[in-house]
Amino acid sequence: MKRFILDFFRRGIFACGLGPIVLAVLYMILHNRGLIDTLTVNQVCTGIFSITALAFIAGGMNAVYQIERLPLMWAISIHGIILYFSYLGVYLINDWIDWGLNPILVFSGIFVIGYLAIWAVIYCVTKRNTKKLNEMLKEKQQKIIDDKKQLD
Repeated sequence: MKRFILDFFRRGIFACGLGPIVLAVLYMILHNRGLIDTLTVNQVCTGIFSITALAFIAGGMNAVYQIERLPLMWAISIHGIILYFSYLGVYLINDWIDWGLNPILVFSGIFVIGYLAIWAVIYCVTKRNTKKLNEMLKEKQQKIIDDKKQLD
């Protein structure tokens, strides 16, 4: 558990430095699209603090995959649930979505679809890479067998 906590904080500290940069890019995009003109000091401070906390949590939560006793599906579920509530909280605190059932349901649907899409890509890439590695291992094993036969 101590290793998990240390890994969580190490990953979180690294990631939280990127949070304000992402926020600045987001605000620039919203401004260039004409969706915001000015921000209050409170909006900027709330955005910086909340997005830094979100980046810390999101970065740190990747440590859950280092827990060897935890089945992968449990790790993915824990990761997804914590990220969902973290993102939802940040979006609500910053008024990026309205409080209400419909906006939260739309947010939830988009989050779930996005999360599943990301995991589908990760699964496909990992499966493809594993297949390539297995083929390389088979070729290497066959070469060793062939070389051994030539020596006999």
